[in-house]
Amino acid sequence: MEGEGVLSSGLSMAELGLRIRTERRARGLTVERLAALSGISRSMISEVERGAKTPTVLVLDRLATALGTSIGRLLDEPAHSAMRVLRLEEQRVLRDPSGWERRVLSPVLADVEFEFMRTTIGPGVDAGEFAPHAPGSREYLAVERGRLRLTINGRPYELGAGDAVYYPGDCRHAFANDGAADCVYYLAMELGGAGQHESWKESPDG
Repeated sequence: MEGEGVLSSGLSMAELGLRIRTERRARGLTVERLAALSGISRSMISEVERGAKTPTVLVLDRLATALGTSIGRLLDEPAHSAMRVLRLEEQRVLRDPSGWERRVLSPVLADVEFEFMRTTIGPGVDAGEFAPHAPGSREYLAVERGRLRLTINGRPYELGAGDAVYYPGDCRHAFANDGAADCVYYLAMELGGAGQHESWKESPDG
């Protein structure tokens, strides 16, 4: 998964690269090991860490997942107060060139791996498949408007405005909009502890 995305978050590529390198080194990982864990090539990781290449949202998500953290933590510093108001202009926004956008609505908190986001997918756009997060991870999704095709481990679910769903985050999950209008949904993600990723298997009753 490589490409030249557009990161619209107010964070320079050099700053982002430094944060990824810092997270990698803090975990004692070499570039080669991070490449193996994420499925992203060594050359791509090196370019991203140097600030020479802009990662797509999927590439950034795979790197964050391999590091056992969230995109939000790579984009922002932890909040140091009991309360933090995130004004619209302060929120981190990632725009993918394929036609979708992720807006991070939650602040980064020390020792808390949680992310709350608002995603807009344009009509006819497939946002792609995201890698499983750590075992014990959970995701909660609610569609605000439009139609969403959520695919869990290869099984598609059609969701409409007002529909909500929960699924374990340690599974393959993909998002697409087959409709003729924008799809907007909210997603809350709670990351589980570090460890080997395991495939989630759907129960017989679905």
